[in-house]
Amino acid sequence: MGEQQHVKFPQETVDEYAALGVDLPALFSAGHLGTRMGVQIVEASAERVVGTMPVEGNTQPYGLLHGGASAVLAETLGSVGSMLHGGSSKIAVGVDLNCTHHRGVRSGLVTGVATPLHRGRSTATYEIVISDEAGRRVCSARLTCLLRDINADDEARVRPAQG
Repeated sequence: MGEQQHVKFPQETVDEYAALGVDLPALFSAGHLGTRMGVQIVEASAERVVGTMPVEGNTQPYGLLHGGASAVLAETLGSVGSMLHGGSSKIAVGVDLNCTHHRGVRSGLVTGVATPLHRGRSTATYEIVISDEAGRRVCSARLTCLLRDINADDEARVRPAQG
């Protein structure tokens, strides 16, 4: 899905996925789109996911951070939190994303922090706050994910072939 380095995961989560033969940092990466946009996940647990994204390369024609780029960062972080909450037997599928953009950013790095609002058996909702380098809120987002059981197609993508 995209290479991630130096991501902090809780040790019990690393152990759970390692026992299944799953490369946790690769599985919970920013994915191909996030990688293309420069998203880096720096901390990940069901309680808090932190990631960064450069403004450069992710702007709209006026030179401001594109609202869609903020949405990609928000959905990435909220999805990772939801997947970690769901555990190794579930996958998280985004069903609702809401973003409110508060201020424009023209340069630097933005940081997103996702924290849970609701963590249930079948859904998880995360609030994602995206801030600029001065700590000013750029975007407030909320993501709800459906947590569903892993099926055969998911298995082929998530777990390495046994042999």
